[in-house]
Amino acid sequence: MSRPQTANAMSFAPDTATALPLHVLRPDELEGFLSGIGKGWAGWLRSSGFEAGLGELRLLPGPTGEGLGAVAGFGAAQARRRLRFGLAKVVPALPTGDWALQGVLSAAERTEIALGWLLAGYRFDRYRPGRKPADLPRLVCPEGVDTDRLIAMAEGEALTRDLINTPAQDMGPGELEVVLNSLARSYGAKVAVTSGDALLARNFPMIHAVGRASPRAPRLLDLTWGDKGPKLTLVGKGVCFDTGGLNLKPSNGMNLMKKDMGGAATVMGLAQMIMALNLPLRLRVLIPAVENMVSGNALKPKDILTSRKGLTVEVNDTDAEGRLILADALAYACEDRPDLLISMATLTGAARVAVGPDLAPYYCDDARIAAALEGGAAEGFDPVWRMPFHDAYESVIEPGIADLDNAPGFGFAGSVTAALFLRRFVDVPSYVHFDIYGHTPSDQPARPKGGVGQGARAILGALPQALGVRI
Repeated sequence: MSRPQTANAMSFAPDTATALPLHVLRPDELEGFLSGIGKGWAGWLRSSGFEAGLGELRLLPGPTGEGLGAVAGFGAAQARRRLRFGLAKVVPALPTGDWALQGVLSAAERTEIALGWLLAGYRFDRYRPGRKPADLPRLVCPEGVDTDRLIAMAEGEALTRDLINTPAQDMGPGELEVVLNSLARSYGAKVAVTSGDALLARNFPMIHAVGRASPRAPRLLDLTWGDKGPKLTLVGKGVCFDTGGLNLKPSNGMNLMKKDMGGAATVMGLAQMIMALNLPLRLRVLIPAVENMVSGNALKPKDILTSRKGLTVEVNDTDAEGRLILADALAYACEDRPDLLISMATLTGAARVAVGPDLAPYYCDDARIAAALEGGAAEGFDPVWRMPFHDAYESVIEPGIADLDNAPGFGFAGSVTAALFLRRFVDVPSYVHFDIYGHTPSDQPARPKGGVGQGARAILGALPQALGVRI
């Protein structure tokens, strides 16, 4: 998928004498700044109402109208806590050209500004080919910021956003395979594919059962990269469109279902970050890619499936299909005994009710890995929230007629019971499950409305501690 504008925007400007200064000010720094810049500019800034609020911007014109710089508000600490990447609001309002930060900023603040600047350059114009991409202002990478790491994060996020934003007509299981193959070629990885009835022959019965009703064949995509270091396996839910199956969704429930492959999109973006940074580990990415459609051979309510692991599952809701395809992929992943296994899925509405669209909830029984994720979340400005594998609810997912129920009528804790269901298919010590949303409902700084990655930067930052490697 070509992103010429995004690729250009996701880079830093060289540090040259022609870069204009962008003065970043907190409200309590404003008077000191005004006293030192001359009465003309100070008077103009005061008369314009500039108070250094987060994302406020004023250009500083020269005597003949030429730009001499700009002043941006950094806001108070509380405002910055409430709005990630708040300074990125100024990026689309700045004139094109190169800009250099000026101000008293910590290393973490400079990193957040730089990453937000890159992410603010994202545009999704695939379906507006006549629209000329706008030139965007570039930032001189601030001192002490890891340029390569931030660019890798931004480009991985751009891939995730592109995949989620692309409608299902152009992003089915086959197209997802094409993108994964392209990613593999870029970094010397390998991809194996099991498709259609071969899924039955190779014992992936639940992936086949969910995807067989679509004319676009279901498949399991398997990328491998690296030949040394600990084993990290990422499993991403790739439901390229979800009608709900025979338990058909209402129209308003189907409107965003092109994003139901957000788990797959996020692990692909994370994989790109890992490979671009050449991290010392052995990476595997497993993506069960399907469409959950309606036809004469569609999966039916009350069908009982025998999974790859041998556990039987009563299908009480064909709209709870993501956990079925993930179950086969997780069982397969465990056969290779990874040191860390992570699944990501746009799995439950219950998670959104619990934490809203901005947080990425995750499940993990390992306190050490959870602590690593919390640290990675802070480092990557990628908030996560730990949820419980609550053992007391295990009986809820046992229907009696089969080993497991894919959609228990418990009425509570829908995200927890989904995570418990997945855990039944995992037999390695270190497992993390993310139940993400993958969508920003309204425009936010550095996060335009539409597809968004969640949890990937937190995982990237957690890997050294979680895997015991030096990165």
